[in-house]
Amino acid sequence: MSRNSARSTVVPGPWPPAGAEPPKGKPERRAQTPADLAELRTTLTPAQQTTLEAMEIFRWRLAFVRRPMFMAPIPVLFDADNTRFVVIQDDGSLDEHPTLKLRN
Repeated sequence: MSRNSARSTVVPGPWPPAGAEPPKGKPERRAQTPADLAELRTTLTPAQQTTLEAMEIFRWRLAFVRRPMFMAPIPVLFDADNTRFVVIQDDGSLDEHPTLKLRN
């Protein structure tokens, strides 16, 4: 058998062909639009809405609302520098040291 008689075959795989663009990642689901934030406000209790309006005066922003089953919603606010966060309890009081575990 000579050297030239051996042939190699290319096995097609699930990867894109050479030179193709890499697939785009999934879009960020956590990004919110103003309509989403308006909808989040409607789920809050009146006491939470009042506290939220007061905190927005001091440049805190509503980041998201957790909705545990069979419990009141838990709005989470971040300061202007995104360095601190607080939780508004269902009675409108602030929890400045919540036990929430946040992802990046």
